[in-house]
Amino acid sequence: MNISRIRQQEEIHQFIVAKQVVTIKELCNEFNSSEATIRRTLKDLSNRGLIARKRGGASYLPPTVPEPPVYLRVTEQTANKEAIAKATAELIKDGETIFLGSGSTVLAVAQLLKHRNNLTVISNSLPVINLFSNNPNISSIILGGLLRNSELSMLGYLTEQAIKELRADKAIIGIRAIDPKTGLANDYLPETVTDRTIVQMSKKVIVVADHTKFGKVASCFVSPLPSINTIITDWEVDIDIVHQIEEYGVKVLIAPCNE
Repeated sequence: MNISRIRQQEEIHQFIVAKQVVTIKELCNEFNSSEATIRRTLKDLSNRGLIARKRGGASYLPPTVPEPPVYLRVTEQTANKEAIAKATAELIKDGETIFLGSGSTVLAVAQLLKHRNNLTVISNSLPVINLFSNNPNISSIILGGLLRNSELSMLGYLTEQAIKELRADKAIIGIRAIDPKTGLANDYLPETVTDRTIVQMSKKVIVVADHTKFGKVASCFVSPLPSINTIITDWEVDIDIVHQIEEYGVKVLIAPCNE
């Protein structure tokens, strides 16, 4: 990439930061550039995680704060996660095969299922599988792969190949960011392909996410909203965002406060 193109990229990025939301036409006029050049620049900026692409333009993408390790997140939004977990566990029936992903909210769901009977649990999370290890009435399938230390979860090629060989009645996953326009996203690129593979393994995908994950955009796109069936969240969620999500045919269940 030559110096003039790098300079223009930075200028366009700063323009988007200042305006927050821009259209391709607006950028063409401002920088006296062709639509093809602007689209190419937006693609480059999006790949760098600096902006979010949208139909006919782009918007500023604030840098996401790195997510703390899972063992620290279990103490955050505790009441909210417990309510979400209770609502989720009620959807799981005996005899089902379920996939449980990584993350503190999914771990809260697993806590409520560990004494159930006649379940088959598939997971790439070491803490999740550990919860079921002493229950002989639950069949556990742990997926191998590359260990992500902060999450104590498996990811990468080996994990994805194993997932492709399996099917679940329900897949329950956490997510870093949910936005009505840009869909589901995470902030750790190596995990993204694994997440996409998980979404494709089940007839019913349930996302569990507390209210802090809504209206957020992260740098790594996982999937569009129509690729999932249900989102379970808590009573503090922004109802306007919920209505926007429901327009995509996604069912949103709001767990009530149990306190």
